[in-house]
Amino acid sequence: MLVDPRRNERVAESLRNELEEILNYELSDPRVSSVVVTEVLVAPDLKKAHVRLAVKGSPEEQIECLKAIEKAKGYIRLLIAERVELYRTPDLYFDSDLPLELRGKEGALLKRIRKGRPRDADEKNQSG
Repeated sequence: MLVDPRRNERVAESLRNELEEILNYELSDPRVSSVVVTEVLVAPDLKKAHVRLAVKGSPEEQIECLKAIEKAKGYIRLLIAERVELYRTPDLYFDSDLPLELRGKEGALLKRIRKGRPRDADEKNQSG
């Protein structure tokens, strides 16, 4: 049996596009605000898809948004099944693209990256 090596990439990209459309424009839950689908990782057997999301807002708003998306997972999967032609629609697993302990610190981290120096260098400059 001939297997296309880029099939997973194409399926992941299709899922990413559809999920971004669904999450931003078709869910009526007010807790779901601006969401960016940063990555979709599809298992080789296409049974599972891990979806990483960048959610805007305070840490509390981000957690509420993820809870709302998790609650609507069945409906989202149904919409995906209608739009993406697959033999079996993968089970969706949603999580944030940043760990909980880093949420809310994105701005400071990006600022530090732009400056090009690690945290230790910032502390030495301030104390010295």
